Amino acid sequence: MRILAIAVAGLGLTAGSLRAQMNDPTKVVADAGVKMAGWTGRVDPQAAKQGKKISDDKLVSMGTGFHVTSGPAAVYWNPKNTASGNYTVTGSFTQTKAPMHPEAYGLFIGGKSLETPNESYAYFLVRGDGKYLINHRANDSTVHKIVDWTANAAVKPADASGKASNNLSIVVGPSKVSFLANGVEVNSLPRAQLDGMGQGTTGIAGVRVNHNLDVHVDGFSVTPAK
Repeated sequence: MRILAIAVAGLGLTAGSLRAQMNDPTKVVADAGVKMAGWTGRVDPQAAKQGKKISDDKLVSMGTGFHVTSGPAAVYWNPKNTASGNYTVTGSFTQTKAPMHPEAYGLFIGGKSLETPNESYAYFLVRGDGKYLINHRANDSTVHKIVDWTANAAVKPADASGKASNNLSIVVGPSKVSFLANGVEVNSLPRAQLDGMGQGTTGIAGVRVNHNLDVHVDGFSVTPAK
């Protein structure tokens, strides 16, 4: 049991969340694949160890934005969205269907070596129970937990049908990085804290969508500070 507990802790899971995932197998997405020009993606290392591939997820252009239907959790990006200096990344996310238990979606910044075992990025996620998370993935086996799941009134929870819409932004300034949900700063970190994690805030920006979600993204943009 102690070995199991260590393994669960290493994955950043509670025993309850592990049981939930065991009862919520990764779904098979119809007509899957990353089908938006210029974009690619990568499933989480844990999903890759189970034989899952980015071709098991679906990313397509839709309306003025794009739509993700996920089996395995993954990050998605276009290399053109590489940012440095002071900038803002933003996107409006709509969870369109209820998952079996709260699952997360959001933004990432500072992406480097994303297709290698040394992948690195910082991410800001929200989920249907009105909580947010800030973490940094340092490589395939290491995740730095910065802010664990925390409730905040600015994060809109899912309604009775499982739908929720949240506009998310990461604002990288000269001395701090702000994390906003629906225009409200829910947390901030010294920029030096992220820069000190080895990869920093310079790099590719994109989106992350976790396990078994159906999420529409509008208005995704990376804007340099004026």
